[in-house]
Amino acid sequence: MLDFAIIIDSLPDFARGTLLSLQLMALSLLAGFIAALPLAVARSSSSVLLSRSVGFYTYIFRGTPMLVQLLLIYYGLSQFEWMQRGWEEGNVVLLLFREPFFCAWLAFALNTTAYTTEIFAGVFKNTPLGEIEAGRAAGMTHFTLLRRIVIPAGLRRAIPTYSNEVILMLQGSAIASAVTLVDLTGAARYVYSRHFAPFEAFIFAGIIYMVLTFFLVGIFRFAELRWLAHLRPRS
Repeated sequence: MLDFAIIIDSLPDFARGTLLSLQLMALSLLAGFIAALPLAVARSSSSVLLSRSVGFYTYIFRGTPMLVQLLLIYYGLSQFEWMQRGWEEGNVVLLLFREPFFCAWLAFALNTTAYTTEIFAGVFKNTPLGEIEAGRAAGMTHFTLLRRIVIPAGLRRAIPTYSNEVILMLQGSAIASAVTLVDLTGAARYVYSRHFAPFEAFIFAGIIYMVLTFFLVGIFRFAELRWLAHLRPRS
């Protein structure tokens, strides 16, 4: 039987951990979304050099575990003399790499940018030819075509796939505790170490993750009904 007294006593810890996890996820997704738009346009362009350059970046970050990326940024960069020298000199930018929150945000943002870029590039490439020809017939320039047709229509079609990336980002944020951050998983570890109650700590953390996941699924389900209604088969 679970000891609910331990869970109730630890609710403030879980609340703080949940808030930190949501902050990390939201800021990382925001940065990834903004960075992925121009990268996706470049990835889907006819320029082989531009497309393959972006593809190399996405291959690196999609082909390695996010935990490894996080550890390399937080622990790995500190071994270089130029980084240590920057810390000693008080370099404002380099001092950020001593902060676990910044390192976790950077690792998560770079990772989700890679996945989001490929998602958006795929839908941009699959823009119906009729829409492209209609835009050109109306006298649109390439930039206007991207701004008025390709990107808006592509973002709508990307909603189902992008929802998976958001959910995976939420669950992937659990590794933030590897760099001393007390996120939701870190809070569960703290509760476990304090009460020696692994089931109460980790089961309750899992329930919180599950509730947040269902909430995100509901949001994206509403978005699909709102912006993809015209693609549903007629009844």
